[in-house]
Amino acid sequence: MKHLLPLLLLATSSAWAQDLAALKQNAQTSAEKSQVELRLDQPYAGTDNPKQKVDLYLPRKRNTDKPLPVVALIHGGGWVNGDRLGYAAAAIQFARTGDYASVTVGYRLTKEAHWPSQIYDCKAAIRWIRAHAKEYNLDPDKIAVMGSSAGGHLSSLIGTSGDVKELEGDLGPNTTFSSRVQCVVNLCGPQDFTQALMFDKEKKPIVADPAVSDLLGGNYVEKHAEAVAASPVTYVTKDDPPFITFQGTADQRVAYIHAEAIHAALQKASVPSLLIPITGGGHGSVGHPEVIARAKLFVGKTLLGSDVTIDTTPIPALPEVKK
Repeated sequence: MKHLLPLLLLATSSAWAQDLAALKQNAQTSAEKSQVELRLDQPYAGTDNPKQKVDLYLPRKRNTDKPLPVVALIHGGGWVNGDRLGYAAAAIQFARTGDYASVTVGYRLTKEAHWPSQIYDCKAAIRWIRAHAKEYNLDPDKIAVMGSSAGGHLSSLIGTSGDVKELEGDLGPNTTFSSRVQCVVNLCGPQDFTQALMFDKEKKPIVADPAVSDLLGGNYVEKHAEAVAASPVTYVTKDDPPFITFQGTADQRVAYIHAEAIHAALQKASVPSLLIPITGGGHGSVGHPEVIARAKLFVGKTLLGSDVTIDTTPIPALPEVKK
């Protein structure tokens, strides 16, 4: 899993948007070399919108004849950038083990649609997985969701709002299926929009955050109701799935208090939750190989029943991501 490092920090440069055809070809070639079958551009919302699609990665050699657990990967990019192909290598790495199928999830960005469109899309994608479980021999009762930054926010929200009708939406043909998941890997995702994501040098909250304003339709003070509704912490209940959260303690894009907030809320509700700090790490520190290794153990423990103990000691940040 060490090769997941570049992918967990979703690339948001213009090259991704300029040449999706080349990215798709690269993903296809990489999948074939890794003995992974790739099903690109599967629509989940009953539209032709390229953002409302998933890519499915299936191992050509499975370790079991039983239905496979699924790892759903949700990209970051501040809700305004990115594409599901940014998680192609991560999806391949999960599928090539033979223990999982993986799905990369696209969703409408804020240039196209404001909140709550993003969570409607992601939940419709989870329902798509369940609706096609029999077709692809997937286990509909074993779905993990994982994402970094904005993807961590959406993954966490899926995890905590499984019983919230207002966040389900009515997209696509699979509305009779559940959008619940069985575990969440949260990599530096915002968790409480009633608090700032960033603070200045005097530790004062930065209210004018363009990414948040684009998502909510205004800053978190002006759009308090939307901020509450978009926050994973708002919906925590005792029946939520297990969480593991990784966050850099020196993250200047999403403050460490967000990791502490979701962990505390889950613990208060008696939901299994692990919080692993990356000491001195910035926003990019979640790409640390040790983060990926522990995340993989957590998914295996939850979905495969692996008898493992997950180390929760802090992870020292790599020198190049101490920013």
